[in-house]
Amino acid sequence: MDRNAAQQALRTAQAVCFDVDSTVIQDEGIDVLAAFAGVGAQVAALTANAMGGSVPFEVALAQRLALIKPTRQSLADCLAAHPPRITPGMDRVIARLHARGTAVWLVSGGFRAMIEPVADRVGISRDRVIANVIRFDAAGNFADFDPAQPTSRSGGKAAALTALKKQHGYNPLVMVGDGATDLEARPPADAFIGFGGIVVREKVKAGADWFVTSAEELLDALH
Repeated sequence: MDRNAAQQALRTAQAVCFDVDSTVIQDEGIDVLAAFAGVGAQVAALTANAMGGSVPFEVALAQRLALIKPTRQSLADCLAAHPPRITPGMDRVIARLHARGTAVWLVSGGFRAMIEPVADRVGISRDRVIANVIRFDAAGNFADFDPAQPTSRSGGKAAALTALKKQHGYNPLVMVGDGATDLEARPPADAFIGFGGIVVREKVKAGADWFVTSAEELLDALH
């Protein structure tokens, strides 16, 4: 698929699924949480490996959470100190898609507790968030993450999109994101738009049907 076909897919999409970290927001949420916990450098290195596709996502996720050990309270404190920074223009892209009658989903390897506030900010219903779930013990200390969530493992975004297409019959369905896990989701996504507005990953740039570096490019295609 070439750029023009990808733009047409975006214009006619029945659903668009957005990655969140470094796409809808300017940060990698897990890196923000790690910095807040004082293990930022170690976790950022693991995040880079996971996003670059060199380490299985579920392995990197478990390694990072073992370093951070977030508690229910520390997660709330982090969100209060570092509210999500929406990527300039992404709220307008999502609003324009909604105005066209397009279903918009957030599909992320990040954590639901950190992504629901993003959904609220950009006008996406929380029931259209697919993300990982941190599990806590009765005292609110970190226990583990829910392995039943599709985005907790490599290939999980493709599995999530397959389920969405099966359940809702979306056609076409477009995926937008910055990372290797987003690129993996085409197929079942009918088109993949790589987003390089925060960080450019060469594997994603090379593999995308269309690669953009700002939300404005998406808005222009949705005129």
